[in-house]
Amino acid sequence: MADYPKEGKTDEIPNFIQLTDLASENVGGKVLFATDDFFAPAENLLKKHRPSYKPKEYTEFGKWMDGWETRRRRTPGHDWCIIQLGIQGIIRGFDADTAFFTGNHAPRISIQAACLQNEEIPEIPTRGTKMGCAATAEELEAIEKLKSENWHCLVPMEEIKPGYSGSNHNYFSISSPQRWTHLRLNIFPDGGLARLRVYGTGQKDWSAADPKELIDLVSMVHGGVCVGFSNAHFGHPKNIIGIGKPKCMGDGWETSRRLDRPPIIETDEEGVLLVPGGEWAIFRLAHPGVITQIEIDTHHFKGNYPDTCKLDGCVLTTTEEEEGILQKWHLPNVKWKPLLSVTKLSSNKKHFFDSISLQLQNVITHVKITIAPDGGLSRLRLRGFPSSICLLRPSERVLSSRRFPVIVPLRAMNSTFKIT
Repeated sequence: MADYPKEGKTDEIPNFIQLTDLASENVGGKVLFATDDFFAPAENLLKKHRPSYKPKEYTEFGKWMDGWETRRRRTPGHDWCIIQLGIQGIIRGFDADTAFFTGNHAPRISIQAACLQNEEIPEIPTRGTKMGCAATAEELEAIEKLKSENWHCLVPMEEIKPGYSGSNHNYFSISSPQRWTHLRLNIFPDGGLARLRVYGTGQKDWSAADPKELIDLVSMVHGGVCVGFSNAHFGHPKNIIGIGKPKCMGDGWETSRRLDRPPIIETDEEGVLLVPGGEWAIFRLAHPGVITQIEIDTHHFKGNYPDTCKLDGCVLTTTEEEEGILQKWHLPNVKWKPLLSVTKLSSNKKHFFDSISLQLQNVITHVKITIAPDGGLSRLRLRGFPSSICLLRPSERVLSSRRFPVIVPLRAMNSTFKIT
């Protein structure tokens, strides 16, 4: 991949980028409609990987660009597209990335959102390969039924910067507590944008859940979130609660090799490595619940899987979680309880554990997975039953140090969560 053009200064990176990209093609996000795709199709906006640049490559329509780029508008109006989120949920922030669009970027954008039921979505013609063309009359007629120009405005019209190195990211923080399913991205009046990242947390409709059905309580689709980790050198731990089968090692969590490994590796009587330390990641469950089945997958990790892992669980309030994030989880008062004891792992394999193996049968809100000494995991599934017990939030301390909890719905916890 070529270097970015050298201009500008480094952007300040907001904390919300640690959350899930709800619109990425990797989680099922897709473009339903775009007014114009002349130089490059809108589907590029949702690619998982960073934008790339090929200085000598051209298509029959013009310069090859890794993003969405419309023609130079010569008619009234402006360009826009409709995006269906791969994960429906609460949006915490956007990144409008203009990488490599330096003389052809869209100078202004705005973003609107809607929460639509399936029956509200009209039949929209399949887009197929879209270059060198604009929306057809049939597409325009179908998309007008959504009345997307009236959707809720999350980002008003804002100027964005061109795609020079260090200044190509245009971040927008969002405080809306609502659940969203679709976005309308407006560019004014035309031009290009490399990527649109939509950071947030999934939100499942728990009222419609079957109480007898096992649910993956840590899945990012349902609202599970990584809220802390010790090391993510080669891959972020949020990947292991992702959708579907892992595609490669890059679709998992992989740490660097610990530098405190002894020069000569030895094992104990049970074959467990005698090494100091380990790496960890902490997840907030999508809903408080009881875990009855655990799946730990090392698929693709053949020469770099962890020797062992263990899981612990606890109940944390919103305030305690925020304090944990602020203190990087150096909290001696957090009472972690064993869920799965230290267990040997194998390479490139799914490991299953059920209630017979699990030590903790209580309701928990958070789980901590520790791997030793280092290495990578591709997926973590924590299946169980959501509890009717809602998350506890401490009220003011009354006359003494005793904490009197107030019960609030989990939905309220999701709406107030922030990485600080």
